[in-house]
Amino acid sequence: MRVAIATSLVLVLAAGVVHAQAPATARRAANPELKWGPAPPVFQPGAEMAVLQGNPGAAEIFTVRLRLPDGYKIAPHTHPFDEMVTVISGTLHLGLGPKAEASGMMTLRAGEFVTAPANQPHYASAKGAVVLQVHAMGPFELTHINPADKPKASTGR
Repeated sequence: MRVAIATSLVLVLAAGVVHAQAPATARRAANPELKWGPAPPVFQPGAEMAVLQGNPGAAEIFTVRLRLPDGYKIAPHTHPFDEMVTVISGTLHLGLGPKAEASGMMTLRAGEFVTAPANQPHYASAKGAVVLQVHAMGPFELTHINPADKPKASTGR
């Protein structure tokens, strides 16, 4: 009898721990559910973005996916917050510094991760079609190092 009561108590406590660890706002985003659209106008035309979590325009944590066509380049720029970037598919070349130099770029393949530090100039290019997942604190801002790199229709910096 004591064994049965003790076992029941352990099961009840274990169920409470499992329930306490599950986030109340868990949300699943599978690829077919993503709503792709043009990336913000601070990007050159051709990039697409899908929001997985949060609002990139608000002061909150957000997660987005960026889809870049083969050969797409992102000019040297900074962000006010760290960006955590995971390559979902394709190959991304990423460089640090205020001037794009192919010789200094690292190669990131599907499944690889990098943190682009806040206020650290960086740039990138896509080899093949690339999908990136970016997780950061908003509001999202992209400041081009060279103002001439800013897309003509851009309202960003």
